[in-house]
Amino acid sequence: MEQNSTNSQQKVDELLKALEEKYAAMGQDMPSYLQGLLYADYLTYWDYIHLDTLLSLQNPRTDFPDEMIFITFHQSTELYFKLVLWEIQQIANNESLTIAFFTERIKRICRYFEILVQSFDVMIEGMDKSQFLQYRMSLLPASGFQSVQYRMIEIGATRFRNLVEIEQRHQLPSDSTIAELYEHLYWKMGATELATKQKTLTLKQFEKKYAETLIKLAEEYESKNLWMRYRKLTLEQGENLELISALRRFDALANVNWPLAHYKSAARYLHRDQKVIAATGGTNWQQYLPPRFQKRIFYPELWTEDEKIEWGKSWVDEVIQTI
Repeated sequence: MEQNSTNSQQKVDELLKALEEKYAAMGQDMPSYLQGLLYADYLTYWDYIHLDTLLSLQNPRTDFPDEMIFITFHQSTELYFKLVLWEIQQIANNESLTIAFFTERIKRICRYFEILVQSFDVMIEGMDKSQFLQYRMSLLPASGFQSVQYRMIEIGATRFRNLVEIEQRHQLPSDSTIAELYEHLYWKMGATELATKQKTLTLKQFEKKYAETLIKLAEEYESKNLWMRYRKLTLEQGENLELISALRRFDALANVNWPLAHYKSAARYLHRDQKVIAATGGTNWQQYLPPRFQKRIFYPELWTEDEKIEWGKSWVDEVIQTI
């Protein structure tokens, strides 16, 4: 018992010495900080996660009960996007990047996307269709298309040219600037009025708010997106099959499974008596969402030619059969 007490006192002394050195280096008085602890309140769970604030952010625009599901799901999705971006930033800015660190962070990203894909059943199966078709009209022209965090994930994940619309991807000059490539991004092509082929208000609003931010981000990540970091790392340390597998998994989750979850949801709610209903943002979702049409691939170098030709096709066929 006495030995345990002695060990405990030694640990306290060591910690106090370490704190003293820390605050001395800052030109601060350590005892004053310790005294402050006497007056500080205990940390609670609800204060730590700002629970009251968090629960106050769900503000449906209508009285339909299922709109609460809709808004809560989208807010939770954005929180997972934040985690994905957090992992991408750690890889992009790591000055001593290792294969082990890179691989673990990509696996984390895959876990986040797996949760997102699986959770989409909340949207596909968990809402009353008649309610959705009514309250959705109060959301115009807002659209999940306007998720800037998802666009940031794409920019951080791959070379910017890989996000260009498929017909333009290999036609634009190799020395095209980021600003020039931005005008031909695949999602801009998808946000067109179905009848007039003009930019939707959804896209106009999004570009007004975020275009400059996204272009600057793309310029910043031109040399440190995940693909560029992978290439540099493999030149230095050689290829790693576990990392390649993780990158392929991320690619498939983000560019096949995730858009197909949206496609399945859109097909459930926006098909009615053989009539196709426009999305709230007016996006051409029938062409925009299926992966096999866009052939959007973050890491084409990691897939075989046959895999790229068949990109997303088997997943689309499987989903269509279940609708």
